[in-house]
Amino acid sequence: MFNHMKSYQVWDRTTRLFHWVNFLSILVLIAVGLVIYNGKAFGLSTEGKIFAKEVHVYAGYVFAANLFWRLIWGFIGGTYARFSKILPFGRGYGAHLKAYRSGNKTAWLGHNPMGRLAVTALLLLMTVQAVTGLVLAGTDIYFPPFGGMIAEWVAADGVEPASLVPYAKDMVDAAAYQDMRAFRSPFIDTHEIVFFALLGLIVLHIAAVVWTEIRHGGGIVSAMFTGRKVFAEKPADAED
Repeated sequence: MFNHMKSYQVWDRTTRLFHWVNFLSILVLIAVGLVIYNGKAFGLSTEGKIFAKEVHVYAGYVFAANLFWRLIWGFIGGTYARFSKILPFGRGYGAHLKAYRSGNKTAWLGHNPMGRLAVTALLLLMTVQAVTGLVLAGTDIYFPPFGGMIAEWVAADGVEPASLVPYAKDMVDAAAYQDMRAFRSPFIDTHEIVFFALLGLIVLHIAAVVWTEIRHGGGIVSAMFTGRKVFAEKPADAED
């Protein structure tokens, strides 16, 4: 059987780099996010909480920039990195999904039909998380890209907005600060909900990758290092 195995180039270097930068930045974001979320239980001081949020924001910048580039790459990248091969739309997708679920077509170079649903959900949730995180960075510790506008909004008379210190209530206008916190509230609620949704989806994603590797092979895990998958049969989405 090994003699009939064929290797296919699937993931380009940019896609692989995105995957591992995304993986590492999410690990940092999850770890620091959980520390912030449980700050009272950990006994974090105000200074400690600010430091944790700064680390979280810097990791968030990496995450957001990496995600932004991946969204662009979905239009200009390699064949299997493009949205036409990722999103669960287009001609024939329904038939492919049915064939995959029935077990008739198990070899796929790109994401299999079920995987396309999961990746689409991950991209949507990550985009929401990046956008809400950037807003919160400005409303919480006055970081870019919105921190300057937020600081101008809440700074007390006579206080230079650029000099605002997080949680220094003597430097802000009380009414404006309360209005800002009300504006911030739906963003932090969304950020927290999506955070836990992403945690669950990431666990399912890893489990699905392991299950597919064991059940159908193809070298899914190694392909994110080498860019290549190996199959004994012709993949359903292989180009002629």
